[in-house]
Amino acid sequence: MTSPNVSEPEFEQAYKELVSTLENSTLFEKNPEYKKALEVAAIPERVIQFRVVWEDDKGQCQVNRGYRVQFNSALGPYKGGLRFHPSVNLSILKFLGFEQIFKNALTGLSMGGGKGGADFDPKGKSDNEIRKFSVAFMNELQKHIGADTDVPAGDIGVSPREIGWMFGTYRMRKGKWEGVLTGKGGSWGGSLIRPEATGYGLVYYVEHMIKHASKGQESFQGKRVAISGSGNVAQYAALKAIELGATIVSLSDSKGALIATDDKGITPELVSTIAQLKVERKQLSELANASEYKDKFKYVEGARPWTHVGNVDVVLPSATQNEISGEEAEALVKAGAKFVAEGSNMGSTQEAIDVFEKTRREKGSDALWYGPGKAANAGGVAVSGLEMAQNSARLKWTAEEVDQKLKGIMEDCFNNCLKTAQEFVPPKEGELPSLVAGANIAGFSKVAAAMKDQGDWWKSD
Repeated sequence: MTSPNVSEPEFEQAYKELVSTLENSTLFEKNPEYKKALEVAAIPERVIQFRVVWEDDKGQCQVNRGYRVQFNSALGPYKGGLRFHPSVNLSILKFLGFEQIFKNALTGLSMGGGKGGADFDPKGKSDNEIRKFSVAFMNELQKHIGADTDVPAGDIGVSPREIGWMFGTYRMRKGKWEGVLTGKGGSWGGSLIRPEATGYGLVYYVEHMIKHASKGQESFQGKRVAISGSGNVAQYAALKAIELGATIVSLSDSKGALIATDDKGITPELVSTIAQLKVERKQLSELANASEYKDKFKYVEGARPWTHVGNVDVVLPSATQNEISGEEAEALVKAGAKFVAEGSNMGSTQEAIDVFEKTRREKGSDALWYGPGKAANAGGVAVSGLEMAQNSARLKWTAEEVDQKLKGIMEDCFNNCLKTAQEFVPPKEGELPSLVAGANIAGFSKVAAAMKDQGDWWKSD
């Protein structure tokens, strides 16, 4: 099945990855009309592109491109992050929005899929310039969003600070307070556990992978865990895994990888230090070069962690798309990795996924098991959905209540992926089910059925 957007490489990759698993299952045999649903779902309901004109600290006029891809609203209001990064273009936002549709479906909450942002680079800008840009961006975006229409969140380059500036702009322009953005401040509509949610949810999902694969005999206790990235997802995944008894052997940033060289690994205290470095927009290399850390870590310039971490059990790519190549996937298999789950969106290239799936099919109980981002990192948007629910009801749940709901959502998501894979791509004796197939089929089927019920596509009798 050919994608309608062959000139958009990131979107093309996401589309092909979904299609290949659908076609290599029994889904289209049992539901041949779903091929038409896929054709319809591959085209966004709406793509909004606009200019963002703002003034820098020198009084000079600057202009950027702003976007919102409203991909699918069959299950609820469009839901997905806003990204401020120079790499932002329609291909990347369409890939992220397309993935978001099915990720949101897997949470079980009433959310459609969308994504947006701008090719604005916050690096090197003053706080005042970032504020001015955020206000200018929302002055245009506010025409197209609302609590029951489209509810954006933060993403790369958009922290709670930027969410605050944009929410204030929306509130003043519209003259009303509504839950139009998620990731808000705790005192004005935000949900507890939201900053932690993607990283925590990732670890909760992998907990179920470990438990199922080991028939309940193993947990995170004693596992060596390699993580990429050093933002929110990586930080909170590291902290939760440490809490559960794991040793963290790596983190990374855009300039290189921080590798632990002693048995203690990366400690909660170091994660806290790294979090402060990120706030100050500094690199991990500064930490690695400090005298107090020189004997505990090495910093590998220009590298990702995967070929530098030695033997590992669990791999959590949590930085950006396509951060595990086919060669790196082979290296991780040789390093003894048993579980790979994506904290980032489309963190593995198709070549890497092929390596993971080949290993799963061929090695039985010694296989490496792969959890795709649309399932494994769904915890963030799940708690965004819980934030929307709290806003609508004018309630605020405790951290414990939100965390329990998050645990339940991630357990249901894992079981849904597992059971769907067992039904549509039955594993051989002793073979672990394909979670990537299960996630794709379960998410797509739910959206396709809702679209059919609402007349977005139909089957002639």
